[in-house]
Order: sequence, then C-alpha cells, then structure tokens
Amino acid sequence: MNLEGRKILVNKSREDLVAMLKNPEDYRHLMPESLQNFEAREDGFKFSLKGMPEIALKIDEVLANQVVLKSASSSLDFSLTGNMEDAEEGKTQVQLLFEGDFNPFIKMMVEKPLQNFINALTDNLEKL
Repeated sequence: MNLEGRKILVNKSREDLVAMLKNPEDYRHLMPESLQNFEAREDGFKFSLKGMPEIALKIDEVLANQVVLKSASSSLDFSLTGNMEDAEEGKTQVQLLFEGDFNPFIKMMVEKPLQNFINALTDNLEKL
C-alpha cells in the first residue's frame, strides 16, 4: 500500500529541516491535534492518537534530502519517507510518502486513518 502527501513548501532550508527531523523530540510538534501520548526515544519515538493503537517509529535513515522512519514493530512492515528538495532561498519542497505491506483486511482498516495522519503531518510541516 502506497500513500502520498501533497507537495508543500516549508519555510526552512533543507539542511535545517533535516537537522530538525533527526531529533525524535521534534516530531511532537508535527503530530495531529488528536495526539494522546508521545514519548521520544534515542532512535525514534512512540505515540498514540485518539482512537488508534500506539505506534512506534524509529529514525532509520537520514540523508541530505531524505528522512526515513520505519516501524519499530516486527508485526507491521511500513515506512514513512520525507523527500526534500531545495526550493527558493531558505525554503524546501517536501513530500511525505508512506509504503506498507499489509494484508487486504488490514489495508481496508488503516488506509483512511493513515492518509489523514499523513495529511495532518503535512499541514503541520507547512506551518513551520
């Protein structure tokens, strides 16, 4: 299952944005309003949203133009990638991409909430 966030322009340089996304605590500010619990860890974070089970993510890869978060649970295989490109001076174009390997039943249950989550992250990134 693949989901895409819309392409947005963030008022930070790509270098500043990558530096921010390397820090697990900084993800707290990007979470949707329905956030109920957030716990930063050394290599990632776990959180829960209203009506959803707890999700644990680890910061898997940080490159000059990409940050990849992966599921910290072996039972669910998915990743959330933030692709970044330099835009005008001091701004970065960002797009979030979700890729998960789910059976059809799980996909049916999680597709809409995941798209809403990606949209909320995108909206909050755009406000930076």
